[in-house]
Amino acid sequence: MSRHTRSRLSSQINAPSQLRPLIKHLLGAGFVLVAGGAVAQTTTTTTANTAATGPALSEVTVNEKAIESLFKPYAGGQVSKGGTLGILGTQDIMDTPFSTVNYTSELLQNQHARTLADVVVNDASVRMTTGSGGFDDPYRIRGFVVNAGDVGLNGLYGLISSSRVPAQLLERVEILKGPGALMNGIAPSGTIGGTINAITKRASDVPLTRVTTTYQGKANAGLELDFGRRFGTDNAWGIRFNGVVRGGEATIRGGSQDGRLGALALDYQGSRVRWTLDLIQQEDDTSEFRPQISLLANTTAIPAPPDARTNWYPGTKLRQRDTTIATRVEYDITDFITTYAAVGMRKGSNFQTFPQTNAAGTGATGVNAAGDFRASNSYYDSKSDTTSGTAGLRWRFKTGNVGHTLTTGVTTLLQEAATAYSLQPGVSNVSNIYNPSPLPVITVNRLATAKASYTRLGSFAVADTLSFANDSILLTLGARHQTVDAQGYSTVNGSGTSKYKASSITPLAGIVYKPASNVSVYGNYTSALSQGILVGPGFANAGEILPPFKSNQVEGGVKVDFGSFTTTAALYRLSRPAITGTAPAARTYNGEERHHGLELSTFGELKRGLRAMASVAFISAKLAKTQAGLNQGNRPAAVPANNLSAGLDWDTPIEGFSINGRVVHTSRVYMAEANTLSFPGYERYDLGARYTTKVSGKPLVLRASIENVFNKNYWLSQGTYVGVGNPRTFLLSAAVDF
Repeated sequence: MSRHTRSRLSSQINAPSQLRPLIKHLLGAGFVLVAGGAVAQTTTTTTANTAATGPALSEVTVNEKAIESLFKPYAGGQVSKGGTLGILGTQDIMDTPFSTVNYTSELLQNQHARTLADVVVNDASVRMTTGSGGFDDPYRIRGFVVNAGDVGLNGLYGLISSSRVPAQLLERVEILKGPGALMNGIAPSGTIGGTINAITKRASDVPLTRVTTTYQGKANAGLELDFGRRFGTDNAWGIRFNGVVRGGEATIRGGSQDGRLGALALDYQGSRVRWTLDLIQQEDDTSEFRPQISLLANTTAIPAPPDARTNWYPGTKLRQRDTTIATRVEYDITDFITTYAAVGMRKGSNFQTFPQTNAAGTGATGVNAAGDFRASNSYYDSKSDTTSGTAGLRWRFKTGNVGHTLTTGVTTLLQEAATAYSLQPGVSNVSNIYNPSPLPVITVNRLATAKASYTRLGSFAVADTLSFANDSILLTLGARHQTVDAQGYSTVNGSGTSKYKASSITPLAGIVYKPASNVSVYGNYTSALSQGILVGPGFANAGEILPPFKSNQVEGGVKVDFGSFTTTAALYRLSRPAITGTAPAARTYNGEERHHGLELSTFGELKRGLRAMASVAFISAKLAKTQAGLNQGNRPAAVPANNLSAGLDWDTPIEGFSINGRVVHTSRVYMAEANTLSFPGYERYDLGARYTTKVSGKPLVLRASIENVFNKNYWLSQGTYVGVGNPRTFLLSAAVDF
């Protein structure tokens, strides 16, 4: 590196002189941390308001200097042309040997997304297994469970809320279908169906001060502030703040969903050095939260779903807190070699009343075909401390006519979980899901949380993407050495219970062939080692950590970019050990669960002002190699055979006025592996409109939406454990830029 270059870099990272204008502007703006905390965001850029939001809004463009720079939005603005793939960096979807989709903040705003869960249902391969306003937001991708704690934050696991992710944090939502261990390392809860990565907002070169008022449900109101500025030479320094306060009844009759969010992101973008520091504080307080309940394993019929605005356990309360700090740095050693490192820490806690469907000691648990049950009450509290990090090096070079992008990387995750189950024995009330009785008053002492598990996940990976024939053939080869080290503890006396340590090398091979400049034919083989689940309360082996397991996927597909819209098709085979068992029995492995699937999708702008997204997923799933042939060949519980998601967004001839609609279909699913009873399929219809104008010279966007237009009641199933989808919900907002 030349002396001139060193001198220039030294001047660019002279923090005291650069920070003076930053502090001055912060004080001048009357900067306040809304919601009792500061929040963080990591990686790149900003919102992109295109023609879809109307001519009155100023465009906020992607900052191309940002860390792991985001791809610009694709035609129509609802998705982007590419996304991040962990160790492989950012890639255009046409260069990616996987099935991916990357939703933009513009889509989130126009669909009135409140959380990450409201976004991912736009893809037919992803489904929620609970309605909003409950304890957490678990997902299914390609039929396999993805717990909320397995959502990544800018590529790092374990740093985002294990309950739900507020949409106000999100610049992009990236979905990778299939095992992502090679790209991102091991997910804490053993996800294999796919990964979801939340990319947080970052300051743009365009100044932003946006205030949004919101209203949902019956009486839930909120206020949001989005503030962004860049300062210093070449706008090298940036700050982005998002604050939210909300409260009142939303989707459960007589309840409240109160929340506070603060998000603060600082970054420096130099010619060779890029750095971010992110802070997140999220607080949620819910009374009468959306319930889930277990059905009797031997029930003769599935009861009809009750009114979705009813809490079957009147008197429930939930308090959730999450605090995150994360930092990341990248340094271009040369024009062809980049090194990076990131680390983050999160503290999370959940304190809740924990109703069950019988008093302790009465035998089988669950609701019968008439909806009858006995409700007991207790406390179930949990805490978790997580440290997550990654580091690596990326080198671009050529050998003859072959291009290489060689990457190496390490990941580590340390997580300690503590729980406390304060059971109140012998006290229960007769109840019914259609006419619920209040929960019994809890009179037992609330126990302090005690260590339940300690987990270490580590890995080292090497991958090379080779390009041939003017980049018409891209071959990616890689492997990751993964280690899972997990220890379970008794929360009563602190003694060790189950302990597992396992290591494995998991390979990846992916290829992209471009017979034409706008056509990509791809294939991949990937494998992953996943941590076994911690068995929850209610099972005979509660507190046990199941052994780590391996999964494998083979996938092939084609992508065609027609310029303003893209179509994709994918075929895959994905398998892993089957996890079976219904409370109060033990939760164990039994055989193998195999999913074969076909996915079709299209997105983009069909013609100017008419945007579309549509996808359909078909899943052929079965159990194999089961013990004594039990349920051999049957369909796994809660796995739908087909899903559909489709939406249109249209700019009407009335200037500034747009309307949108969406349909979400999910087919029936079985209650248990015996395949004797099934939950009916359902369709949900959503409608929305927005109007963009100016008031006193200030851009203003008014939005209105109705989710579940026909107020359909339907079950959302995780097997015998079920909840209901959201009722008809009205959403209103007004956003003004100052």
